[in-house]
Amino acid sequence: MHTLFLAPTGFGVGLNSISLGLLRALENAGLKVGFFKPIAQPFPIDQGQERSCVIVERTLDQRSPEPISLDQVERQLADGELDLTLEEVVSRYQQATEGKDVVIVEGMVPTRDSDYFARINSQLAKSLDAEIILIAAQGSDSLKQMAERIEIQAQLFGGAKDPKVLGVILNKIKSEDGIPGFVKRLKEYLPLLDTNDFQLLGGIPFEEELNTLRTHDVAEMLGAKILNPGDAQQRRVKQIILCARAMPNTIPLLQSDVLVVTPGDRDDIILAASLASLNGIRLAGLLLCSDFAPNPHVMTLCKAALDGGLPVMSVTTGSYDTATNLFALNRETPADDIDRARRVTDFIARYLHPEYLHTRCSLPRELRLSPPAFRYRLVKRAQEANKRIVLPEGSEPRTIRAAAICQQRRIARCVLLAKPEEVRAIAQEQGIQLPTDLEIVDPNSIIDHYVEPMVEMRKAKGLTPEQAREQLQDTVVLGTMMLALDEVDGLVSGAIHTTANTIRPALQLIKTAPGYNLVSSVFFMLLPDQVLVYGDCAVNPNPNAQELAEIALQSAESALALGVAPRVAMISYSTGDSGSGAEVDKVREATRIAQDRRPDLPIDGPLQYDAASVASVGKQKAPNSQVAGQATVFVFPDLNTGNTTYKAVQRSASVISVGPMLQGLAKPVNDLSRGALVDDIVFTIALTALQAASHTR
Repeated sequence: MHTLFLAPTGFGVGLNSISLGLLRALENAGLKVGFFKPIAQPFPIDQGQERSCVIVERTLDQRSPEPISLDQVERQLADGELDLTLEEVVSRYQQATEGKDVVIVEGMVPTRDSDYFARINSQLAKSLDAEIILIAAQGSDSLKQMAERIEIQAQLFGGAKDPKVLGVILNKIKSEDGIPGFVKRLKEYLPLLDTNDFQLLGGIPFEEELNTLRTHDVAEMLGAKILNPGDAQQRRVKQIILCARAMPNTIPLLQSDVLVVTPGDRDDIILAASLASLNGIRLAGLLLCSDFAPNPHVMTLCKAALDGGLPVMSVTTGSYDTATNLFALNRETPADDIDRARRVTDFIARYLHPEYLHTRCSLPRELRLSPPAFRYRLVKRAQEANKRIVLPEGSEPRTIRAAAICQQRRIARCVLLAKPEEVRAIAQEQGIQLPTDLEIVDPNSIIDHYVEPMVEMRKAKGLTPEQAREQLQDTVVLGTMMLALDEVDGLVSGAIHTTANTIRPALQLIKTAPGYNLVSSVFFMLLPDQVLVYGDCAVNPNPNAQELAEIALQSAESALALGVAPRVAMISYSTGDSGSGAEVDKVREATRIAQDRRPDLPIDGPLQYDAASVASVGKQKAPNSQVAGQATVFVFPDLNTGNTTYKAVQRSASVISVGPMLQGLAKPVNDLSRGALVDDIVFTIALTALQAASHTR
């Protein structure tokens, strides 16, 4: 499935018109195409459904998901909650993909009132793992300025040479030497245009006929009073004349499709327009300004022209302001002007070059899972799982807030192990609204229930009831017993406990899953434009080659389970055969073992971090590798390297890390970093619920 994101380079490029034409062109090429407008941008006169969606539906019979309201987006932007917006975008986008080969996503259009559209468009494209098509029109710019705007917009998406930036569609071309001549002159300032790196995907000439508003639209946009509707719904305004001259000099200007603008007391012009109309000249209409009411006797005299369809309307503004307002009108296609929309669709489709896009969109593509898509998928699947997760650190403030969020969003049914009065006091102090159905269990009230089962489980170690009762004072042990007896589906701890405190009870009471020899961990690192998997950053201090290979395979399986296509890089201080020594030899041997066990998986090593993650470096240092430069799973040689790297990336780049997710246990137990943020805890709870769902299948 391919996603094409249409990004305007400026104001008035005809974005929705290009969407219509591209939809038609790709459909004609045999592709099943969907449409998605993530964020609504209503015009002041719009009511109800978003204009772009209405036009696409009425013109091409293509229903699309409801966009998010602009008010909601601006509110979440102001509150620093853009992540929530992007998750909602991903959720709605899923509806548009059903049964489609490609989805056209229409970005935000710049307006005079907003300066954030470019930032939002960049985030939208990353969230949907989209390929970018820039939409440009010259307008009042010089060719040099137009080229600069195209290059600036391309930089927001990685630059014109980025593989995801496909090229540009040039709209509304006005050129005496035609489209080829225009493109040739533009290439003097934009040499990359129409090369393999940056395709010219279409050049559409300006067509005045397709840019004309109906008289009705003009009246509505001006807020004009309708004195005689006539044929205002059918007639179009191709030219506007402001009549300040004498009537004899005005007569030659009275032509078909002309909107005549004159003060309401100019009886002579009103009469001349009416006579012209009666003589077969189909004027667009008569707009009376300056707040002068026309003489009723004159209007009676003009009745035959009015009955013949001449639209007449009035505004209170003077001649100068009326003219200014007229020339500032937005000439985008109104939602109900379907005749114009269909003509625009066919016209633009004729000038697009869909062959390149058809070839590209017909090829299978490995999707890169973006952080919003990962969070959406994780939360949605956790909600569907409806699992009960115990939180032994029930009185810890971050944990309380995370539990409240999870309960409100139905991510999991959380159980806080803590004294209820203590939790309520902390919640009040921290301003946390506790859901009424959030379960808070006093540990002292349930310990007796678990003494005998724990003694039975640990009888081989000679555990006595007194020792069991003492160990159960530790809420992590208590929560682990609840999990062992299937009273809860998973456990999350570590905000104030060490990793050892969390894992030790699980190893004693839960044990490893069949086929696993050790427990390891992964973090899901939510970078700005993709999700990476880091392992092992929390459990095994210095694994040997055999253990490191098992960590690699466990991490690849965890990545795949969460929607990340695994390309496993075995990280070292050396790439390939360039270095030697015990540590790099261990990584080399671990790579060999992992490759032998799973020849179907792309696994390579040893690789330095930059060779694994940066395409240009990977191509230079490991040109024949299937992993170098495009790794999604990073397996570190020891805990020192892994933990240091994950914390450095998390803190320096403000990256949300989900985890650590423990791998290899019979039931899901997950350990938090003691520096975990509330979001980290929320997503770890969701991850645990998802693991629990997979354990029960």
